[in-house]
Amino acid sequence: MVQAIRIHEYGGPEVLRYEEVEVGAPGPGEVRLRHSAIGLNYIDVYVRTGLYPQPSLPFVPGMEGAGTVVAVGDGVEDLAEGDRVAYAGPIGAYAEERLIAADRLVKLPDEIGDETAAAMMLQGMTARYLLRKTYNVGPETTLLFHAAAGGVGLIACQWARALGATVIGTVGSAEKAELARAHGAAHTINYREEDFVTRVKEITGGEGVDVVYDSVGKDTFPGSLDCLKPLGLWVSFGQSSGTIAPFDIGILAQKGSLFATRPTLFTYIAKRADLLETARDLFEVVGAGKVRINVNQRYPLHEAAQAHRDLEARRTTGSTILTV
Repeated sequence: MVQAIRIHEYGGPEVLRYEEVEVGAPGPGEVRLRHSAIGLNYIDVYVRTGLYPQPSLPFVPGMEGAGTVVAVGDGVEDLAEGDRVAYAGPIGAYAEERLIAADRLVKLPDEIGDETAAAMMLQGMTARYLLRKTYNVGPETTLLFHAAAGGVGLIACQWARALGATVIGTVGSAEKAELARAHGAAHTINYREEDFVTRVKEITGGEGVDVVYDSVGKDTFPGSLDCLKPLGLWVSFGQSSGTIAPFDIGILAQKGSLFATRPTLFTYIAKRADLLETARDLFEVVGAGKVRINVNQRYPLHEAAQAHRDLEARRTTGSTILTV
């Protein structure tokens, strides 16, 4: 038996129960993994509340972790007991140990520690697909990134700057503005004090930006569309402030023949070859020092509920991990 967080009913942070679970031996194509660190992400809130319902209750939440392989099932050839690995995707991370499909794991290079890996796999690979696949960011790109001081935001600001882009970031405080600027944002907008649409137009001389990356949702729509150049791209990849109500697609024509997409990381890494390519790019930029991973909050696993409260209250910056 091992300790884990389980959800028996959807709801607030109080539904996160710390209890014993049975793990068992790995089946064909699986490994048993002992976590050393577990990543906390806003998608965990969506899962906990039932916005992203799971097939059955109870279940162990969490979609990111790093640790050591302790047992290998039949048919697993490229992993062995003792390998250091990390992952983002298969739910079930909030546990001391778990079973997981071997083809969803990535071996960690020596220069990437377990805590860093647990803090960056989901957020870092999200930044990678946003900047390299959803829109190919380069030196000519001017972009707006909402929640620039968050986990994905700080990684994306650094990566976009390394690619030569001009980054405008929205934040909720002076402290977060300073943090975003220190990580590559050329301009910051405190949305609590300024109208971000007006400021974007001022910063860009009335032109607007090429692409808006929006994980906030309800509070930033349709303002995000008004920040775009004609033919610009709105990337809605989250909804921390609430879901966006259905809208008439004709608004995209009215505001400049805009493009819109609602991507998820898991589509971009569904094939193992794409997972390995995405992870390799992330390891390279982190290993080269172009992107620093900031583990700014640590909570023991049994305090997962408090970690969720702080995340939802926007009291966190950068990446947060649960320690085992």
